[in-house]
Amino acid sequence: MRTIVNISLPKEMADELKREVRREGFASTSEFIRTLIREYKRAQLARSLYAQRRQFDQGKGKVLKSLQDWR
Repeated sequence: MRTIVNISLPKEMADELKREVRREGFASTSEFIRTLIREYKRAQLARSLYAQRRQFDQGKGKVLKSLQDWR
């Protein structure tokens, strides 16, 4: 099921958005925005994994000997 979300943009930004949609070959503005959201979520995950890796490298992680230790 899809939900419609309306946003308000300044004219210059809306024009730039339309140009990028055409230039990048997206089927629609919606598909372009969905791609931006997916990329944002990937970046969030990458930041989280990086932070967790830093904690592990600092000795704050837990070494699991089996999946049962995960609990």
